[in-house]
Amino acid sequence: MEPRVSFITLAVDDLYATRTFYVDGLGWPTELDVPGEVIMIKVGERLILSLWAAAEFENEVGQIQRGQGLVPITLAHNVGSPEEVDAVLDAARAAGADPVSAGEYRDWGGYTGYFGDPTGFRWEVAYNPGPVGKIVLP
Repeated sequence: MEPRVSFITLAVDDLYATRTFYVDGLGWPTELDVPGEVIMIKVGERLILSLWAAAEFENEVGQIQRGQGLVPITLAHNVGSPEEVDAVLDAARAAGADPVSAGEYRDWGGYTGYFGDPTGFRWEVAYNPGPVGKIVLP
C-alpha cells in the first residue's frame, strides 16, 4: 500500500450548518453535494474532504462513539506567514467558526491558531517555517 490519503471523511451532526460554514462561509466549492447526505470538497491535488451526515455515516461505517471532550483529531491548513494565519482565522470567525483561538508562536518555532467547525472538528491554521512546512505548501 502506498503512503497516500485520498479522502478524509468526517461524520457531521448538522449537514446544513456544515454546508453553510464551508461552502457559503469559507467559499469552498463542492465536487459533490447531495442534500441531507454528503458534501465533497477537493482540498488538495488528489484529496477530498467528505462531510457526511452522521446518520448516513453510521449506516455504512458503524456506530459513532459519542461523549464529552474533543474528537482526537485535527485538520491542518498551512500558510506562508503568521499574518496569513491571522487572516484565515479572521475568515473562519466571519464564517461562523466557534471557538477560534488566536494565533500564537509555538515552542517548535511555528505560529498557529485553531478554529472549530459546526460539529466541533478542530482546524489548525499554521505557519511552519521548517522543512515540513515547505512540503505542504502549494
